[in-house]
Amino acid sequence: MTQDRTEQALLQLLSEGHGGVLVTLKRDGRPQLSNVSHAYYPDERIIRVSITDDRAKTRNLRRDPRASYHVTSSDRWAYTVAEGTADLTPVAKDPHDETVEELIRLYRDVQGEHPDWDDFRAAMVRDRRLVLRLKVDRAYGVPKRG
Repeated sequence: MTQDRTEQALLQLLSEGHGGVLVTLKRDGRPQLSNVSHAYYPDERIIRVSITDDRAKTRNLRRDPRASYHVTSSDRWAYTVAEGTADLTPVAKDPHDETVEELIRLYRDVQGEHPDWDDFRAAMVRDRRLVLRLKVDRAYGVPKRG
């Protein structure tokens, strides 16, 4: 398998599910890991994750935007680690701001339709949500067999 085909196979694993492990760096340099839900946008090479303003991962990314994201196949044989630099949206401040609109897009791409979008919009502001955009610079791992 050529390097381009190997990378394509690794990145495909990001699109096959919505759960993974986000790895950020603590102040002392050790990794901080969080189980999160994601959507991968292959045309942009961006992984999007909904996060809250007061969490360790958010503080870590503001201090050092380098991050890794790990996903695995259901049989746990294949895996991908995507490395990149995080970009954080502003914290949601109004139910109709750009951050909330991006959170709606992300929710739809991961979960489908929400039963009450007005409630969702209010919750995004109340919870101080924002979107992590991880631009994939490099991927490594073990592609699926076959």
